Amino acid sequence: MSDTLTADVIGQRVEVNGEHATVRFAGVVPPVAGPWLGVEWDNPERGKHDGSHEGTVYFQCRHPTGGSFIRPNKVNFGTDFLTAIKNRYVLEDGPEEDRKEQIVTIGNKPVETIGFDSIMKQQSQLSKLQEVSLRNCAVSCAGEKGGVAEGCPNIRKVDLSKNLLSSWDEVIHIADQLRHLEVLNVSENKLKFPSGSVLTGTLSALKVLVLNQTGITWAEVLRCAMGCPGLEELYLESNNIFISERPTDVLQTVKLLDLSSNQLIDENQLYLIAHLPRLEQLILSDIGISSLHFPDAGIGCKTSLFPSLKYLVVNDNQISQWSFFNELDKLPSLRALSCLRNPLTKEDKEAETARLLIIASIGQLKTLNKCEILPEERRRAELDYRKAFGNEWKQAGGHKDPDKNRLSEEFLTAHPRYQFLCLSTCVYTGGLQVVHFQLEQSFFLEYGAPEEWELKTQQPLMLKNQLLTLKIKYPHQLDQKVLEKQLPGSMTIQKVKGLLSRLLKVPVSDLLLSYESPQKPGVEIELENDLKSLQFYSVENGDCLLVRW
Repeated sequence: MSDTLTADVIGQRVEVNGEHATVRFAGVVPPVAGPWLGVEWDNPERGKHDGSHEGTVYFQCRHPTGGSFIRPNKVNFGTDFLTAIKNRYVLEDGPEEDRKEQIVTIGNKPVETIGFDSIMKQQSQLSKLQEVSLRNCAVSCAGEKGGVAEGCPNIRKVDLSKNLLSSWDEVIHIADQLRHLEVLNVSENKLKFPSGSVLTGTLSALKVLVLNQTGITWAEVLRCAMGCPGLEELYLESNNIFISERPTDVLQTVKLLDLSSNQLIDENQLYLIAHLPRLEQLILSDIGISSLHFPDAGIGCKTSLFPSLKYLVVNDNQISQWSFFNELDKLPSLRALSCLRNPLTKEDKEAETARLLIIASIGQLKTLNKCEILPEERRRAELDYRKAFGNEWKQAGGHKDPDKNRLSEEFLTAHPRYQFLCLSTCVYTGGLQVVHFQLEQSFFLEYGAPEEWELKTQQPLMLKNQLLTLKIKYPHQLDQKVLEKQLPGSMTIQKVKGLLSRLLKVPVSDLLLSYESPQKPGVEIELENDLKSLQFYSVENGDCLLVRW
């Protein structure tokens, strides 16, 4: 830039030696002659002062070392959108092709041209572009009016993150010319958003909008969303957002909303977005949340809030109470949850225990921390949960006779699903009650009230390396002698088959295992997954392994 300054540079975004800043002042700074720019750096450690010099305040900074004075010719004010695309995507022609002559007819007159092929080639390249990444390319404006629409008519996805765009209006000047635009990322641009209710431009085709680290407020989000009637995904990470009002006529088509790293958001603010009708994915990582309640739903009931929410992410928060997960069971559509690095789940030695308790607490959950919950894992989690809190259930007034069951309100609040797990259902096949783990998950939701023997022999969750004394029978080989073996509960089914293969001289691939408990004769549990342990299937001391081949 030349040393000539105009007032319109105030507020513009600039780049100096790879660092980004905003122009806050333009003029003379005595006693040094000549024009200066006063800039506020994005990185305050880059600056030297707060906008003052020798007692005179020329501009203000949010940080005491966020400002500097720089000569205009040292500053890069950026480039326009179309030029940035050409610099990045257009292939350079060789000197021979640049000098190539061609005769074209304009009207009735032949005209000799030089470089005509090169121009046509560039235009062809630009018109074919559908996905464009201009991250950190110093884009500051749309450029010549209509130039983007004419040069790049087919762009559908644009990444304009970390550029020199200074206002939402400038973003609209670019995006409004891309009538097929579906994905727009303008993260890490310090944008000035419209303050009034009138917006220019409608991005009718836009489905995904990324506004991470742009400094946008919630009110500005709602105003910008008015110009995106078909928006499906909205990313607002790290903006210090405070949800101040309920969206009424906007965001009604949004399926994914990312509010990560907005530390001002609390539980009460979430109620304001709880009525978005199509919201399926909500990302709330690193917002500092510790609790969540749905006051419209009692114990065992579903809430009317977040009616379509299928996937919730609450990683890196302050969740330290199990009541948080009890409340999530009230969400009618929730199927997937990610809750990594919270006080309740971040200890490695307790990670598996925490996983099982979360699975037992949320009955409809299919995926936890991006790992599928298989039917046998759910069965194990719910049986362990049922046994672990069985004595507490009994002391709180629990009884296997429904007419005598008088559970305290305190227990029901702490364990809202426990009563449901104690319902009794029997499924018979040919007179023999058989549990098949490949059946639908709902088959395992009802186990009956805990028996006295279960409460007496209750073991802590996830007790590893426990030795189990088991009987081994062979239903199809009645002449085989019944064996008694001590096996660790952590032993996998594959290793058990290997041991039996050596004892019986039978190939491992021919062996089929199941087990039954003396407390429930006739109930046979198949051990189908070779990679799971005996403990996974809730095999206990005194149970009987049934071996067939």
